[in-house]
Amino acid sequence: MQKWLAILGATLLIACRESSQGQSQTTTTSTQENAQENLNRTPTPEEDFLITISTPFGQMHGILYEETKQHRENFIKLVKEKYYDGLLFHRCIKDFMIQGGDPTSKGAAPGVILGNHGPGYYLPAEFMPEKYFHEKGAICAARKGDQVNPQKQSDGSQFYIVQGKVYSEEELRRVRTDFYKLYELFQKLLTKPAYISLATELTRLQQRGDNAAIEQLILKYKETCEKEFGVELDKPLTQEQIQKYTTIGGTPFLDGDYTVFGKILDGFEVLDKIASQPGDTYNRPLTDIPMKITAEILPKAEITKRFGYQYPKN
Repeated sequence: MQKWLAILGATLLIACRESSQGQSQTTTTSTQENAQENLNRTPTPEEDFLITISTPFGQMHGILYEETKQHRENFIKLVKEKYYDGLLFHRCIKDFMIQGGDPTSKGAAPGVILGNHGPGYYLPAEFMPEKYFHEKGAICAARKGDQVNPQKQSDGSQFYIVQGKVYSEEELRRVRTDFYKLYELFQKLLTKPAYISLATELTRLQQRGDNAAIEQLILKYKETCEKEFGVELDKPLTQEQIQKYTTIGGTPFLDGDYTVFGKILDGFEVLDKIASQPGDTYNRPLTDIPMKITAEILPKAEITKRFGYQYPKN
């Protein structure tokens, strides 16, 4: 619940071989330039975009889902414009995620609070939680919190890549509870005359700073909230979600609240290194982690051969 309380308070918000290396860099630059020119056409049904996210810790390659069309097209548009080049991964939390895409992060002075800016537009949510969910490596759109963004619109450029953690089936059963909604309904419950003593108890626990006891108290009244307000607070999980969350891990509590529009296919060790970097009070890494993102159009068969990703059959 301590992590829950933190998330509720700070939503994913806009809150050595010198000669050969030089030759390799020249070749890579030429290849990337050709790839960028290749982006001026639309992939055929047998092709797909392959994105490359380059960082000081190495590269991550990924794909963007065709079904989340607006997010995919917007991301590729920004890549073509070199929008992301030089921007920072400005919010990195171990066992949670790494976030970037704030245009003001490029060249930002140390200690500057980042994460509140984008390109000036938003994208409608494209939720498909049963098919595309917050497994480790998921590429997702950041957004403002529900109070100012009830439609859960995505920020135009900020995104995050999930690291998360591995859950046991028992933990997964607990975490599938929609804590955002439960917390909101619990607060409403406290306004009812019949629960005045409950409000007093909560205040006492808050004064003690006993987050574990607060969690138990809120969970104790979960069924009461469901009956009082006529809602179901458990998010359904598919067998695939259960399998992924209990093996590679992720952040299941975000499913259905943020748009998942892609995934990385390799570079998971890069993701882990970035997420583990020490940060300040706002989880900005103490050492800047800039990114560069490129894209190219490749046959899906080649992407499958290189990374083992199996495209869904139509």
